[in-house]
Amino acid sequence: MTSSELVEAFWQQVWNAHDPEAVDRFVVPDFVITNAGHDITGREAFKEWIRAFLAEVPDLRLEVVETFENAAGTRVASRWRIHGTNHGYLHSAAIGDSITFTATAVWEVRDGKLAHNWVERSAAEVVVG
Repeated sequence: MTSSELVEAFWQQVWNAHDPEAVDRFVVPDFVITNAGHDITGREAFKEWIRAFLAEVPDLRLEVVETFENAAGTRVASRWRIHGTNHGYLHSAAIGDSITFTATAVWEVRDGKLAHNWVERSAAEVVVG
């Protein structure tokens, strides 16, 4: 499996399947996600973060726009789009309207596992309705 395939499998089996426990198959034990400058460290903390996110967008669907990797397979970049129903995303009222936003992620891959993920979301682009 290439590093790009690993990332795309992660998107499908964790986010689109709404299965935070699947994280264990994809990430190293000391995994770090840097989301908008804030670090979340370790598998369990990451799974809790995913659960909280899914509670805010419970019907979340992640659409991969494109994924590519460097020649060594140690870095992967991915652009994606989220669709779903707002139940408090960005700490807004649970209004039940549909939302869409785009984001990018850069991944560090180590020994066939995801080691670090840097995510920047286009929160200013969140479209409600």
